[in-house]
Amino acid sequence: MIYILLCLLGIIIITAFVLKRIKKSTSILEIIIGIIYVSVHVLLFVGLQIHNNQYYIAIDPIDVECYTPFGGKHIITLIFYYIAFNVSILMIWSRGHKLPPLAKVLLLSVFLIGIIVNFFVLLQLSKHNVDDLDGFDAYGKSDDLYFFLPAPIMSILISIFLTIHIVKNKMMMANEKTYSNKFLNKINLFLAQRNNLPLWSIILLIPLLLVITIILILFGQDSNSLVKVFTDTATWRLSQQIHPSFLDHKGHYLCTVAVSGNPKIVKPIRLGKRHGKTIIVNRQLLIANAFEEMIENLSPKSHRLIRSNYDKYGYNLSRKINTEQMSNLTYILMKPLEWIFLICLYLFCKKPEERINKQYAI
Repeated sequence: MIYILLCLLGIIIITAFVLKRIKKSTSILEIIIGIIYVSVHVLLFVGLQIHNNQYYIAIDPIDVECYTPFGGKHIITLIFYYIAFNVSILMIWSRGHKLPPLAKVLLLSVFLIGIIVNFFVLLQLSKHNVDDLDGFDAYGKSDDLYFFLPAPIMSILISIFLTIHIVKNKMMMANEKTYSNKFLNKINLFLAQRNNLPLWSIILLIPLLLVITIILILFGQDSNSLVKVFTDTATWRLSQQIHPSFLDHKGHYLCTVAVSGNPKIVKPIRLGKRHGKTIIVNRQLLIANAFEEMIENLSPKSHRLIRSNYDKYGYNLSRKINTEQMSNLTYILMKPLEWIFLICLYLFCKKPEERINKQYAI
């Protein structure tokens, strides 16, 4: 809890400082809105750390893994529009009445594109299909809403407010601004004589999108990356891909013991592989996993019963083993069970040591 409070305090201080640096006349209300805006985007990024697997990767939901709402190959496109949108918000908010007509129209066009993109982000994040994850207590169907939805909603609300402000006040023209380039200067003077910059920003929307798309193609993006960033995903509203079958959960809280305990006590012996990830293993972990494998071979029904109860209680236990002392204590308490497992392996397996040593093999 203290870390959350410190993080929130840091967001408040940094946001207030940055906004005051950008615009000295920033009001208290604007600072509060800025803090909320930054906070909901921090929440979004936290959510993306959990939902970070591409649709083609097999995951283990018990490890609180899930699929990303945005296609990784096309994420550069989304990041570009995200940055451009936020820069346009800051520029229009802080320097709107000082900007020359040409710069203002271009910023408004980027701003409008950002509103459209935010709408589709909201649409994508508003539905997460986790029906096939129902058997796992680690998931809650509505948890994603708290992480993801506030950011696009806040972005759209601020966009609407600024658009109304622009149309209502018809921002004062900075006609005195001139460009050294004659062509740009002619466009600037032409726009300065018109009284409806939002209309011209809509007219320039398609040409600007075309230019941005060409630039992004040069950086390796597809011409339709803005569509594929939403469709090349699984489990979300606009997803068009099907994820592979989920991995059978073969995790063990003894993995935590092996990596977190005092080496002199828990005696780690080598590195191993679990679901493509490198872990540290000790003999206790190898024996326990070999015993589980033996039970699965002898009686699949019994194994499913044991496994379901372990997944229900063992995973939560593993989250509580978060110190060296707890890891050491768990290792010692597990010793009698380790000996029982070992005796069973020697009674029912032809080559018990071979079965033990092959666990988590790299």
